[in-house]
Amino acid sequence: MHIIRRWFEHYFSDPQVVILAGLLLLGFVVVLAFGDMLAPVLAGVVIAYLLEGVVSKLESFHLHRTLAVALVLLTFLLFVLFLLFGVLPRLSAQISQLVQQLPDMISRGQAALSQLPERYPDFITAAQVKDITTSIRSELGALGQRVVSLSVASVVGLITLLVYLVLVPVLVFFFLKDKDSILAWLGGYVPRERELTARVWREVNRQIANYVRGKVWEILIVGSVTFVTFQILELEYAELLATLVGLSVIIPYIGAAVVTVPVAVIAYFQFGWGSDFGWVIGAYAVIQALDGNMLVPLLFSEVVNLHPVAIIIAVLLFGGI
Repeated sequence: MHIIRRWFEHYFSDPQVVILAGLLLLGFVVVLAFGDMLAPVLAGVVIAYLLEGVVSKLESFHLHRTLAVALVLLTFLLFVLFLLFGVLPRLSAQISQLVQQLPDMISRGQAALSQLPERYPDFITAAQVKDITTSIRSELGALGQRVVSLSVASVVGLITLLVYLVLVPVLVFFFLKDKDSILAWLGGYVPRERELTARVWREVNRQIANYVRGKVWEILIVGSVTFVTFQILELEYAELLATLVGLSVIIPYIGAAVVTVPVAVIAYFQFGWGSDFGWVIGAYAVIQALDGNMLVPLLFSEVVNLHPVAIIIAVLLFGGI
């Protein structure tokens, strides 16, 4: 108890620390307790924060803020429409094609598994292969049930999406246009003696801005290079896999490890255990190595580096929350 009391006295004797801790705790409580109800508002705040840098850049060229907000928001909405009607249909078509080929892939996979006891009798038995096959079938059955339940709930999801498509852009516009007045209004409910909170926010804001800007460029570069590489190697579902590889960089380490599975599986069922399979896996490994050892240090030179263990723990903890 003495150690705990000394720790509290050391860190919480300063009112500035108490204010910062209280604001952080209040933020967590609001997100956890009212996150579902305030989802459009939270989405609008995040999008407005991401677009604020572009608006400020246009303001530096002596453009009126309202006009700058309108131009940035219009460009963002056009980009979202391009994703919805240009990119998503192509990805959806490839997903449908992949789903149609799943039964053939499963049968070929079962045939390959059935040969393992003959080739490696000391490592795997026929009973183990049977258990693995049964487990795969049960997982696929559960996946089918989940897909059916999602399709039943798709009507409600579609209505929610339509509401968001109208409500979120309106919120983003007013968050950007009236940023100063909204922040001044919120500042009236925060203690005046908040120098530590302001200093922490400036540092966090700088780090987040650098991180988001770097991640956007990393997604575009890694996704584009992966798509061109898979196209050259004539790998099927190149667009779908390149999209997954590009988005995987959002979650460091874990994302790359997870996406490796579909890349390897599709390459195996298309090429088998041959030189083409080796070229695909080798090229994918080179892309990941260049991303981790060259691109990331170049893009995130201004961001404080974190140990991989700290990143993984943060992903698991806050992802679970």
